[in-house]
Amino acid sequence: MAVEIRVPRLGWSMEEGVFVRWLKNDGDLVKVGDLLYELESDKSTQPIEALDAGMLRIPKDAPAPGTVVAVGALLGHLAAQGEEIPSESIEHHILTESPFNNEPHAQPGRVVSHASIAVSDGSERVVSSPRARRVAEELGVDWRRLRGSGRSGRVREHDVRQAVNKGVFMCESVPITPRRRLIAERMVASGQRTAPVTLTTRADATNLVGLRNQFKATGVAARAPAYTDIVAKLAAMVLEQHPMLAARWEDDRVVSPTRDQFNIGFAVDTDEGLLVPVLRDVLGKSLARIAEESADLIARARSAGLTSADQQGGVFTITNLGAFGIDAFTPIINPPQTSILGMGAIRREPVVLGDGQIAGRDQIWLSLTFDHRVVDGAPAARFLQSLRTAVENPSAWLLRTE
Repeated sequence: MAVEIRVPRLGWSMEEGVFVRWLKNDGDLVKVGDLLYELESDKSTQPIEALDAGMLRIPKDAPAPGTVVAVGALLGHLAAQGEEIPSESIEHHILTESPFNNEPHAQPGRVVSHASIAVSDGSERVVSSPRARRVAEELGVDWRRLRGSGRSGRVREHDVRQAVNKGVFMCESVPITPRRRLIAERMVASGQRTAPVTLTTRADATNLVGLRNQFKATGVAARAPAYTDIVAKLAAMVLEQHPMLAARWEDDRVVSPTRDQFNIGFAVDTDEGLLVPVLRDVLGKSLARIAEESADLIARARSAGLTSADQQGGVFTITNLGAFGIDAFTPIINPPQTSILGMGAIRREPVVLGDGQIAGRDQIWLSLTFDHRVVDGAPAARFLQSLRTAVENPSAWLLRTE
């Protein structure tokens, strides 16, 4: 019996994706584990493996590259040689309403993809590659108005950049991508499903700066830890003492992580929007290892190389806007987590010391947003107080033994 090839759910919140291309041809013999096709989700583009074996059968009405497809959409079949496949039209499984396709002429149950289609004024809609759409969004170009130079009029990245060079086709609005829409939905959901409260405190970061400078000067690590790396390690240590800040609200119960589940997410700004890769088992890893892993995650986030698994399992998130000169802000909780820490800029400022002397010290603002349904103000304040102490004395904390 022919096996259906359907669009998988690559993340808990994924409802649709973009079919990029087949990696096998119609009639090819496919083995279990072979890469069948590429699918672009809201978080990444990744190849999808075959879960069964057989001859690949791609119907004529299968989605073209660039088509937005719903989770569960039927793409094709794996069949035995000579076996008949079901005659049901695939087009009835393709998503018709998407941020890339909201044309007024779309018919229910019909495929409306990025292929060339006629519109009421006699003009044509042209195809566009996922890469061309991403670049068009970044540069503010309405790719729908471009004449593509690719096969069948397909708009390529070159066409988008050429339009910018000519100063034409700049759009007044930018189409919402699946990733941008997911970010928006999660931000709204965070406000609707949590009771957020933000606490701020200022910490003396002089020793934090000194510790990082020691890593840079001595070269004991292949890569000097970033401030976010150091704070992630310290935050995991403090969370172990205040586990409710790493808990999550699930229906009618609050679930706390085990010691090996102190996974810390950190926000990364990319051309595709904000992504939150996750550092796993931070308690059990050295600073040098954390620095290596975070560098790899950042590089893959900015090159569209993150998988959905790379962004799942976090119990606490850190977002650092210090590089932009921001001091304090209100970070938004990353559901289903309970809290998120915002790091501001580190500034050298005059400070009155305990003996009354004035000295230049590095200062940083820490902003903690927490879900008041899970944690009350006093426990959250105690956590932030402990974290401030850890930031002010990082070496002592990192040398602690259980």
